Amino acid sequence: MKVHQGKVLIVDDNAVNIVIVEKILRQDGFNNIYSTTDAKSVRDLYREHDFDAILLDVHMPEMNGFDVMAELQADNPDDYLPILMLTADHTPETRHLSLSSGAKDFISKPFERVEVLFRVRNIVEVRMLHKEVLNANEVLEDKVRERTQQLYEAQIKLIECLGKAAEYRDNETGMHVVRMSQSSALLARQMGLSAEECEIILHASPMHDIGKIAIPDSVLLKPGKLEGKEWRTMQSHAEVGAQILASYDSKLMEVASIIARTHHERWDGKGYPEGLQGEEIPLYTRIVSVCDVFDALTSTRPYKVAWPVSKALGYLKENSGSQFDPQVVNEFIAIIDQVLEIRQQYPDSQSAGQH
Repeated sequence: MKVHQGKVLIVDDNAVNIVIVEKILRQDGFNNIYSTTDAKSVRDLYREHDFDAILLDVHMPEMNGFDVMAELQADNPDDYLPILMLTADHTPETRHLSLSSGAKDFISKPFERVEVLFRVRNIVEVRMLHKEVLNANEVLEDKVRERTQQLYEAQIKLIECLGKAAEYRDNETGMHVVRMSQSSALLARQMGLSAEECEIILHASPMHDIGKIAIPDSVLLKPGKLEGKEWRTMQSHAEVGAQILASYDSKLMEVASIIARTHHERWDGKGYPEGLQGEEIPLYTRIVSVCDVFDALTSTRPYKVAWPVSKALGYLKENSGSQFDPQVVNEFIAIIDQVLEIRQQYPDSQSAGQH
């Protein structure tokens, strides 16, 4: 640390005092010295130069030293203001008021060379240390933000991989989770959700069927309708998926777990596993459910052929108010052209015609 590189501002309405202090400092090796007899200019000068020491006269016309300190503190409430008061007034009242107003130390008039040098060196050193700590904190915060972003991106990649792994169980290309997550984020934006919420739903929704990994192939890939024990086994994938994703200290994983648990709930309360009804079902899930069902209906599966888009939209309309949130269905229909663009962008190799 080179104290003599510190920037010093001398503020005194008496130009002779400025000359005396400046000469003392320059002889000691200080080179970055500024001065003014106009107290009203201090605010702008500090903004421009970020001084390491301000030698401030107490008694000045128009604005006294206390007025100047008040302005600086209003502009820099969290800063370490390196203010030394220049004063011939040695009364306790003046000193107490100076300290309570933000001054860090005093230099007495008439000036004594050794006192000036030691007090200026000390305050410049403290100010520079303060700046170093701030800079170190900023570097640390940048590293923490970078590491946090890396962990977040790793979470997203893990979610994508697990989501596709579950989808591969009954769809060789795994493109369903990509399409429905993109559509879900699009629909969330259409419904007025924030950019952050849209990003969360984009990355959390691919995990909605992660519980499929626990379902035997004999059930998952069985053609035709499931009944009895087989149907109960299939239903268990919602709870299993939620348990897989639970207990992580992450908003993303928390939302993914909620969606996994509730994506088979119905607006009329006849869904599973909890029989939630209406707005008891999280909005994230109501959005994902519409996008999930539409894409599943219009995609080929081992147990079904792809439905035409018109037939799938008809299903959504017919089940609006029973299976689906009516508002969500209406907003989905409003963006159907964009949803179909997503389908074209991420096709299944085995998909049938879409119209």
